[in-house]
Amino acid sequence: MQNDAYPAPNPRRWLILFAVMAAGIMGPIDGSVVNVALPTIGRVFNVDLNTVGWVSMAYLLVLGSLILTYGRLGDMYGFRRVLLTGIVIFTIASGICALAPNIWVLIVFRAVQAIGAGMFMAMGPAIITSVFPPYERGRALGTNGMIIAVGLALGPTLGGFLVTVAGWEAIFTINIPIGIISYIMCRQVVPESRDLKPQQFDLIGAAMGFISLSAFLLAGSYGEEWGWTSPATLVLSVVFLVGGWLFLRWEKRVQEPMLDLTLFHNKVFSAANFAALMNFMSQYALIFLLPFYLQQILNYTAGHTGLILTASPLVVLMLAPVSGALSDRLGTRWLAFTGQAIVSLALFLMVGLKVTSRAFDIIWRLCLFGLGTGIFQSPNNSAVMGSVPRHRLGIGSGVLATVRNVGMVLGIAVSSGVFTWQRSAKLVAWGPGSATAAFMAGMKSAFLVGAILAAAGAIASLVRSDNFPPGEH
Repeated sequence: MQNDAYPAPNPRRWLILFAVMAAGIMGPIDGSVVNVALPTIGRVFNVDLNTVGWVSMAYLLVLGSLILTYGRLGDMYGFRRVLLTGIVIFTIASGICALAPNIWVLIVFRAVQAIGAGMFMAMGPAIITSVFPPYERGRALGTNGMIIAVGLALGPTLGGFLVTVAGWEAIFTINIPIGIISYIMCRQVVPESRDLKPQQFDLIGAAMGFISLSAFLLAGSYGEEWGWTSPATLVLSVVFLVGGWLFLRWEKRVQEPMLDLTLFHNKVFSAANFAALMNFMSQYALIFLLPFYLQQILNYTAGHTGLILTASPLVVLMLAPVSGALSDRLGTRWLAFTGQAIVSLALFLMVGLKVTSRAFDIIWRLCLFGLGTGIFQSPNNSAVMGSVPRHRLGIGSGVLATVRNVGMVLGIAVSSGVFTWQRSAKLVAWGPGSATAAFMAGMKSAFLVGAILAAAGAIASLVRSDNFPPGEH
């Protein structure tokens, strides 16, 4: 249990939560809505698949590489200021994206969009933790987690509708009214940070962190396509390893670090972040491979695939606030362990899918996966934020968001690597006529690895303590 004294609960805390959620939903929607429009954008600008893919990749790379920096800026200059700046940048960049005259302008301003999105996504948990007392923190963070699930579930469907009805520009222009409304709401209700002390920004640490994280995310995203032993992948891996080592050495020496490494001395903080990493890695192993199985093996349309895949986030949507509220009463440890164990079980059961499986066979497994994720995420997020000293809430929130992005990239990289390795091995062993059987073997191996990763996260949740014993908060 941390020693920082928390002030009396903010009387407008639920209104503040609603305002933060109004801004926060733009990030997950924008991260998923664009993918549906990429084929249309490629045709409009007459560019190939690799080029148009950077419309999505530029956003993800900048978002994942800078969130840690925003956490530190929030602690220095106030969460409200960083949040409002992010909304403004995101909204203006969205309008320019819709007016982009060519693909390169679109890619550049997608990166600018990500700068803004990272600001309000990193500040959300910090603001919520700062205005809610510990005995309501899980419920509040769970409610905020619900809006992320809504954004992820709504994105592909909304993107398809907007592109069909109003053209690809609409997926960006829709952000303008949402951005204006959320800016007005947040400006009115989110309180200014108090007792801010003059601090120096660790520019060298920020640059090192950005370079090493960018190299890691780029290698993880394109390693399969380029080849894991290709010169480009190897160079990026060296940049990540050397940059990461230099970053850690610098952060230990500098007086006011961008990333306070002493946070990791706290067993709850370290274990809960590791569990979150394992959860997102296992989650994105499923998200990445299942659409290929549904469309290439079972011959479902893209529309049917999208509907089936919404099963998991819909369950998360219903459970996140409930599990968060339960963690306020029961503690976070056992709920996080139970949720992650169910995720592991769901992935293990995914290994049982066949070429003759029906939609129901997939949906109930996805619902079980959503059940585990919904039980796990809110208590685990509450454990992370509850273990952070009050003057480091921004950094804690930034670490949690960075772990999420790294887990997404690593999950896709690991699952695609295992899938490709096993499929290729089976094709050699069984012959060219065994493409379907080799695909299934590769997918099942990847799901099994995902189940092991989730189990590692469950163990990490079990071996840590609770932030606070039930009844003592």
